[in-house]
Amino acid sequence: MSLEATSLVSPVAGGATSDALLAVRKLDVRYGHIHAVKELSFDVPAGRGFGIIGANGAGKTSTLRALLGLTRFRAESIVFAGHALDRTKPHRVVDLGIGYVPEGRHVFPGLSVVNNLHLGAYRQRWNAEVRGRLDKVYELFPVLRDFERRLAGALSGGQQQMLAIGRALMSNPRLLVLDEPSMGLSPVLVREISERLAELARSGVTILLVEQNAQVTFSLAEECIVLENGHCVKRGLSRDLREDPEVRRIYLGI
Repeated sequence: MSLEATSLVSPVAGGATSDALLAVRKLDVRYGHIHAVKELSFDVPAGRGFGIIGANGAGKTSTLRALLGLTRFRAESIVFAGHALDRTKPHRVVDLGIGYVPEGRHVFPGLSVVNNLHLGAYRQRWNAEVRGRLDKVYELFPVLRDFERRLAGALSGGQQQMLAIGRALMSNPRLLVLDEPSMGLSPVLVREISERLAELARSGVTILLVEQNAQVTFSLAEECIVLENGHCVKRGLSRDLREDPEVRRIYLGI
């Protein structure tokens, strides 16, 4: 079942909006003959949450991998905080202020929790400021302090997701990019992690969230786009998309 393309806010046109921290214009991603993302454009406003929802294969992860320089792509432009990401190496993307929480968590199972967190700041000199970030991660996720000497591979799935988020926060990102953070977690853990992410958003961290779980996305993102077969078929404010009959039927099961 496909969605009819509609916009519930003004369409994204040529230039970035004045408050955009990240501006993407005409992003294209191909894998051989597979056209995964097709001329996608959107703005992520500074200090707010922005969501991308869609089914498996819609192009969500391909979009994130392109933004982070992890896959080949073409684009008219991708600009983050005044820097052109379409000409930036992946390690420099982190230096510019983008933290990434990948789908599947990808913690280092043979390392302790605290060493996983240290790796989040591996490109920075360890000092009082970085130590302060570690303390803030522990405040956000107290269980990580409790288990800081435990091997990451011995943590539960929800604890590993907290660790992956904490590791990304250790680089002090201006933009936190999360790929399917609720995947495989119980409703209780999804709610707990969503509450922690909401705390981050209130503290001023800009969040770009990719999710199949539209309820999670709508709770954390003020604006969203809906992808289908690589195309943006809907865009708008979360409160409006939540009431859209097609979105309710396909993504909310209502």
